[in-house]
Amino acid sequence: MRLAVLRALQLGDMLCAVPALRALDAAHPHAHITLIGLPWARELAQRLPYVDDFVEFPGFPGMPERAPDTAAIPAFLSAMRERRFDLVIQLHGSGELTNPLAVLMGGRRNAGYFRGGHYRPDPGSFFEWRDAEHEVLRWVRLMEQLGVAPRGTQLEFPLREQDWQAWRSFDLEHYAVIHPGSQLPSRRWPAQRFAEVGDALAAEGLRVVLTGTAAEGPLTKEVQQRMRARATDLAGRTTLGSLAALVARARLVVCNDTGVSHIAAATRTPSVVVACGSDARRWAPLNRHLHRVLWHDVPCRPCAHRECPIGHDCALGVSSHQVTRETARFACAA
Repeated sequence: MRLAVLRALQLGDMLCAVPALRALDAAHPHAHITLIGLPWARELAQRLPYVDDFVEFPGFPGMPERAPDTAAIPAFLSAMRERRFDLVIQLHGSGELTNPLAVLMGGRRNAGYFRGGHYRPDPGSFFEWRDAEHEVLRWVRLMEQLGVAPRGTQLEFPLREQDWQAWRSFDLEHYAVIHPGSQLPSRRWPAQRFAEVGDALAAEGLRVVLTGTAAEGPLTKEVQQRMRARATDLAGRTTLGSLAALVARARLVVCNDTGVSHIAAATRTPSVVVACGSDARRWAPLNRHLHRVLWHDVPCRPCAHRECPIGHDCALGVSSHQVTRETARFACAA
């Protein structure tokens, strides 16, 4: 049996789909499961025991996740049809663009969600999208609708020995991770407030480690400079695997609602998450005791802007005192 799963999204989105992939693999242990995703996801696919193959998605007009390589799309669709999938599962979203795309892949059957009033390829295997549904639970529900029994809701990020070797090279102990970045500036809590939280963590006796991509180096540097206490800046010095190992051994993670939040959920590391602009009810970790999510409700949430055009009230409405009150609870327990 040949199964294809389309989910061409970023890290946090992919981790939220792992419980559905785990259930699918358990229900069809002899099936060959191909994940179709963004280029970065190849590494995650290689780590997950529930995925047998990976195909890079070239993008598609109207889909914002990557600039579409329009010249590559015909060859991509032709290659997918040649694989003769028994089932193509649209695990990407509500389906306005991705349901027609999934059908063009030429599988014998298709499955997924559809938004009311829009294209529904098969009434027997496409189910109505619910905007308010939690991102983990919606895909577990899809599997159940397809006759696949749930296998829990815990996220996973498998770690390798090379990840632990990289972590040991940082020579860190008794530390907290602060990750001030996010793909969109509109989803970032102010650097000054991260700095204030960092100083509070240092006062609790924790070493503060700042993480981010190389492009986020100026942001982590700003947080470091605004702190009174010493902080270690590892921006640009971690791989995906070593970052996950770093999070796994941290006493606590403080971050925006971004991929690192879901890594913390996968590694069961306590976290305090500031949700600026995002839909916290949809994306917050399911374990509300281990992971605390703070947000200031505004009528424009969820935000569709790269930069906030109206003053960023969703971010400014969460104070550093609110966050340190939560971090103190975890720091004392550590």
